[in-house]
Amino acid sequence: MIWIIGGTSEARELIDNIEDIEDFIITSATESERQFINSSKLVVGRMALDKMLQFIEDKNINLIIDLSHPYAKVVSKNAKEASKTKNIKYIRYIRCKTNIPSWAVYLKDYSECISYLRTISGNVFFTTGSKNIGDFEKVRGKNRFVYRILPALESIEECKKYNIHMKDIVAILGPFSKEFNKAMFREYTADYVVMKDSGKKGGVLERIEACKELGITPVVIGRYEEEGIESLEEIERFIRNYNMKGE
Repeated sequence: MIWIIGGTSEARELIDNIEDIEDFIITSATESERQFINSSKLVVGRMALDKMLQFIEDKNINLIIDLSHPYAKVVSKNAKEASKTKNIKYIRYIRCKTNIPSWAVYLKDYSECISYLRTISGNVFFTTGSKNIGDFEKVRGKNRFVYRILPALESIEECKKYNIHMKDIVAILGPFSKEFNKAMFREYTADYVVMKDSGKKGGVLERIEACKELGITPVVIGRYEEEGIESLEEIERFIRNYNMKGE
């Protein structure tokens, strides 16, 4: 059985392309993924390392294809560890990093971003989702922080947890064009826009271009280096060859 770790648009695209293959299962951390993947093969739920090991055992997994989000570091780390423990093959799909212009503020990780936010003043528009709201709120001070999140229950609950005002929540599903980003950043009079380097699929270029045209400072949180395959077509070919060989 092939285990595909999902949570990205590439995972959804891959599932659409391999509908004819029976011997796979896909997992996602959140219920919202059911709106994008209409498949009986989808299993929803967060898994720490121990649950991954049990999942591999229960489902007789012999190959892991990791298409989790570029910033889901713990998921990939645990999946790699599980593959080593169970002595099964692990393949990681990676999005190409973006060529960030020199005029943008580029920070290597969330820790550097937090430190940077302590030094600025003004309106900050976050496009990083809901996961790190708690960390950002600790350094908000007198600034206005606006969070663009997915219109999913778990995202709204995270905002409620940290008492984010409704006027500072933008719950909407992307991807967004440059013009749409411009309209939104302008509406909230953003001085800074915080984003992840989520690659072309993640719409980072549209955000940076919108910032440039509006004179806004883009703050890009970098991601760690990892090895893997950058072509979704190559991933699909590998799965099909693997499936034909019956390994």
